Amino acid sequence: MRKLVKASIVIVVTSVIICCWFQMGFAVPAPSSFAPLVKTLTPAVVNINTTKVVKSAGRRFDFHGSPFPNDQFDDFFNRFFGQQPQRKFKQRSLGSGFIISKDGYIFTNNHVVEDADEVKVTLSDEKSYDAKIIGTDDRTDLAILKIEVGHDLPVVPLGDSSKLEVGDWVIAIGNPFGLERTVTAGIVSARGRVIGSGPYDDFIQTDASINPGNSGGPLFNLKGEVVGINAAIVAGGQGIGFAIPVNMAKDLLPQLKTGKVSRGWLGVQIQKVTPDLAESFDLDSEKGALVADVVKDSPAARAGIETGDIILSFNGQDVDSMRKLPSLVAAIPPGTKVKMKVLRRGKVKKLKVVIAELKDEEMADGSPAEKGELDRLGMAVRQITPELAGQYRLPRDSGVVISRIDPDGLAAEGGLHAGDIILQVNNSDIETVKDFRQAIKKAKKNKLVRFLVQRRNSRIFVVMRMN
Repeated sequence: MRKLVKASIVIVVTSVIICCWFQMGFAVPAPSSFAPLVKTLTPAVVNINTTKVVKSAGRRFDFHGSPFPNDQFDDFFNRFFGQQPQRKFKQRSLGSGFIISKDGYIFTNNHVVEDADEVKVTLSDEKSYDAKIIGTDDRTDLAILKIEVGHDLPVVPLGDSSKLEVGDWVIAIGNPFGLERTVTAGIVSARGRVIGSGPYDDFIQTDASINPGNSGGPLFNLKGEVVGINAAIVAGGQGIGFAIPVNMAKDLLPQLKTGKVSRGWLGVQIQKVTPDLAESFDLDSEKGALVADVVKDSPAARAGIETGDIILSFNGQDVDSMRKLPSLVAAIPPGTKVKMKVLRRGKVKKLKVVIAELKDEEMADGSPAEKGELDRLGMAVRQITPELAGQYRLPRDSGVVISRIDPDGLAAEGGLHAGDIILQVNNSDIETVKDFRQAIKKAKKNKLVRFLVQRRNSRIFVVMRMN
């Protein structure tokens, strides 16, 4: 009997401890059901259908299963039958979004609506409306749409993504595979992920299933607040999805509504403070952004920033890592004077800098974009450095990489992608931007040019005809 009483006491005490543990915030149990929350949130989640008119060269014949690329047949038939007329067809795609205002403003991804000729939004009542693209930003992959309905619409509140912690429950609602409003749940797997999509990478990683068609849809916390915008998946992976932090979207919202996004520009080329660099600078930690170069006549140059300075803080915020600085600078309105702290030869110096506007011809890290070939090929290239390779997870730490590409240009039409590393042009090895320019200069009009490029861990040949 005594043993039974003791066992009962142990069970009761253990239960009390566990309850107190949960109440003190040390752990959050899985909810018994997400259904009540989903019913509240779903009406503000929308399906987005886009249509884009695409031009394609006509062809008299189609050889199914041929081992030869279609462009070889195009070349053959163009010689014997003349240039074939272009034909047009409509390319359709699906995505998701969510309503953020009663008068019809909708958040989604830029890549969902980019270059679309027609955008239709379908609400939870299955009624569809023509949507107007108000503002887009390809650098953060965000876009704002507007629909006119004539009555107040259901909205979802925007939360604070900075309060998210690894292990927090999240819910994704969207339009995967064209299915209407599918709900998935999971946890935050990581924060601050860099996946190589651009200079402002700061993704939330989650194991809540995010599939094609979920793009632009909301990621909710258990309070029903939007904490992220679903944006990317790992091809071939399961349980690995990425969302844009909602704080980034909130910062850009006022500018997106005006249709124009302006970013601050400092004018420095920076690199990561490695353990060896930290030791060489007599640093106690690897924090900060090391200035590798200062752009001439830039805000940084006028403020007195020098090569070798380590930027410790910017506008009152600590620069914990190199990756943080571009986002901090970009968020500052042009013309604003901000304070900085830099470490120079062992001493902390305070500087003031007037931020300028980031132009298209400048990269986020402050270096000028290579744009000499942009007009002819529709792309820009950069020299790969070990720092650049590490920042964007490139498979090589030397050579030439495509940094920007015009989706309507010759390079994109030929099959080249941003991030491709150019190894050869017509059998000429490419090690520097100068090598690339010389090779392109030799290419004659209306002649085929062959590129050998490295795309992730594979090598492929791409052929295009110069114009």
